Amino acid sequence: MDTCATPLLASPQRVAELKVESLSQASAQLGPRQLCELEMLLSGAFSPLAGYMGREDFESVLAGMRLADGRPWPMPVALDVPEALAKRLGPGDKLALRDQEGFMLAVLTVSEVWPSAPAREAAALYGLADIDRHPEARAYAGKAPFWHVGGAIEGVSLPLHADFPELRRTPAEVRAVFRQRGWRKVLGCQPRAFPHNRQRAVLRKAAAAIEGSILLVREAGDAISGGALHFAGVRCARLFAEAFPPNMLLVNLLPLCSRQAGPRQALFEALVQKNHGCTHTLVGLDHADPLDADGAPLYAPGQAQRLVADFEAETGIVMVPETAMDYVEEKAQFVPRSAVAPGMTVRDLPPAELKRRLEFDLDIPEWFTPPAVAAELRAVYPPRSRQGLTLFMTGLSGAGKSTLARLLFVKFMELRTRPVTLLDGDIVRRHLSSELTFSKEHRNLNISRIGYVASEITKNGGIAICAPIAPYESSRAEARALVRPYGGFVEIHVSTPLAVCEQRDRKGLYAKARAGIVKGVTGIDDPYEVPAHPEISLDTAKLTPGEAVQEVLLYLEREGYLG
Repeated sequence: MDTCATPLLASPQRVAELKVESLSQASAQLGPRQLCELEMLLSGAFSPLAGYMGREDFESVLAGMRLADGRPWPMPVALDVPEALAKRLGPGDKLALRDQEGFMLAVLTVSEVWPSAPAREAAALYGLADIDRHPEARAYAGKAPFWHVGGAIEGVSLPLHADFPELRRTPAEVRAVFRQRGWRKVLGCQPRAFPHNRQRAVLRKAAAAIEGSILLVREAGDAISGGALHFAGVRCARLFAEAFPPNMLLVNLLPLCSRQAGPRQALFEALVQKNHGCTHTLVGLDHADPLDADGAPLYAPGQAQRLVADFEAETGIVMVPETAMDYVEEKAQFVPRSAVAPGMTVRDLPPAELKRRLEFDLDIPEWFTPPAVAAELRAVYPPRSRQGLTLFMTGLSGAGKSTLARLLFVKFMELRTRPVTLLDGDIVRRHLSSELTFSKEHRNLNISRIGYVASEITKNGGIAICAPIAPYESSRAEARALVRPYGGFVEIHVSTPLAVCEQRDRKGLYAKARAGIVKGVTGIDDPYEVPAHPEISLDTAKLTPGEAVQEVLLYLEREGYLG
């Protein structure tokens, strides 16, 4: 499908000029989220924005969900760059914006450059006093120091996508489909996860209430980084659409990385859907609320619905509240929760139970989701016995991590259930991180590299055995976050006391540290942050190597990883 022209895409003649001019300009290579934002800007999905926000607009949006001129817009959109690049930029400078392969997508004419304030911005963006409760807010506040850049952009090309091009319509193309089909009232819906039969009942009821059709928006960024989950999600969206009458529901992929910002996110999605031609937007009671670590909501129920409704007169898109639906066994269908009478048998399959059934290869009932969708879920979420797995050991030098790792490697090779890779701390330092020092920054970077390699091994169904010291909780959490979308992550704290490790001191490291010959030795003059909730804790001062290996194997057997 041809891409229609938008105000932010330059003419062919101007594109040729931009490419020549870029030869003498600074460049920025954009990350996945930044590429999504740029595509949304270029396509017109972020209208009325004509580029990245300046400081006044940025702060106004954070404070009151409005641009400086008063127009509603809830999400700050500025280009984030490292300090070194920011210090080279000033008003009027040109910056070529490139994808991961170096292809130029746009040119930014800089209007402002200013330092970020991650903790303050996160608190304002997510509307939370305790940002540590929100995973996205915590990640935003914890980013390495960066600067914001604002300015107008001229587009050279939209990012290229090889996957599902027929579903990656621009806002103008979506509006053209609506006109072609004669759709006057359209309900926008952006489900967070795989849509099942409950979502179908919710959507059909909402569409009937407005006597309109449905635009089902599926978030879809880069196919490579999304992996199997991305492809399964799109296939499931297509299967979901087949359950509706012809000409009632349109699936469209949106290059958007949700910030899960609750009410603010709901208003943001409403405006994006409005730019695609929607007249109504479906908002849940707990819209875009990721819940905290204890499963408690971060935002008040209905807060998102009230916010979107409050802006209706200005945005021109009507909020439609999601109706809670329950499956009633006696009726063999989903009905509004308010219509469930006493004595009726209500069935439910919460996300945790669905996850458990997938992990242990148990039945998924047809009332919950069609068999074809269940098959897609099983393909992307195989049972634990067929999942990839990362064993991540952490502990002081001399605790016994390397010995345990080598013995486990042999055991898994004997079992022949999965390919096995050993990522011992010394091996990684020699082959992956030889240029790194032992500063805190470089230690975190080393663990980040290990986490990435382990995630790739896990993604492809293998076992990664990692045995670094990994002294900091934040880097261990990052490694877990990298691996968990693709399979199991088992943190093993090899908790052997420092005194025992010093007695062993095979490398003479502790002796040198005590003598002041080397600095920054974990446990001596650099802290070791003890894991708060490891899956396994082993003290090799009390266990033989064989006994420690057996403890790990017994845990994996109990948790279903060994089949």
